[in-house]
Amino acid sequence: MSLVDYAAAARKRVPAWQGVEWQPGLWLAWAVIILAAFAAVAPGLLTHYSPIEGIAGAQRLAPQAGHWLGTDQLGRDVYTRIVYGASHSLSAALAAVTMGLVVGTGLGVIAGAFAGRVESLLMRFVDVLLSIPSLLLSLTVIILLGFGTVNAAIAVGVASIASFARLARGEVVRIRHTDYVEAAFGSGGTFFAVLWRHILPNALTAVLAFATLQFGQAILALSTLSFLGYGTPPPVPEWGLLIAEGRNYLSTAWWLTTFPGVVVIAVVLATNRISQQFSGGR
Repeated sequence: MSLVDYAAAARKRVPAWQGVEWQPGLWLAWAVIILAAFAAVAPGLLTHYSPIEGIAGAQRLAPQAGHWLGTDQLGRDVYTRIVYGASHSLSAALAAVTMGLVVGTGLGVIAGAFAGRVESLLMRFVDVLLSIPSLLLSLTVIILLGFGTVNAAIAVGVASIASFARLARGEVVRIRHTDYVEAAFGSGGTFFAVLWRHILPNALTAVLAFATLQFGQAILALSTLSFLGYGTPPPVPEWGLLIAEGRNYLSTAWWLTTFPGVVVIAVVLATNRISQQFSGGR
């Protein structure tokens, strides 16, 4: 779904959940997100194994009782590493989306509220960022900053700034020309008062709906960086790193990559489905 689609869909839906049918797929999506969030907050309640220390004589065991998803090449429980990996993957994705949301929305609001040279300068900067593929931009930033979870989150956040900025700017420009905003100005409202009370709350509806989608995209981007070796270093159990560590054992231990990959896909699809809910989709 494009930025224009999200803006148009979000404007149709007031209040947020009114008139939207709850479907089984949506319930399943929320269940996946809630389970992933619980694993990120309290992983110790879901498993008693260590995500770092292996078990002697338990290398590359297939899924079985006691090790539901098998063990890796060092005897570490794959299920446990996936559970503990939720904390690293979700927190990094949240940080990346927050950065893109705050910085990008700020730039978009400034560009939309202050026309002229300010808008032209900021939007040319945004156009430059949009012209660079997001993965390439993330790789460039992380190479400059260095490897690691924090720098990977910053890199993904930088890559999302332009999308947030363009969407926010479009919403602010549209809302500025609505009748109720013109009436607010006509009744003596100051520029900043109208901006704060009328323009921003309505513009943020579409932006927040888009942020939900970006959360899933951030998880995918961070997993990609870790898979390529630019993200979280081992032995931290980050989802993308788990997939990378198991790729050398695809023929003999398929579960090392399959289960972490399924988790990433499930969480990304769940966030996409929930983002449709926030934007008024069915």
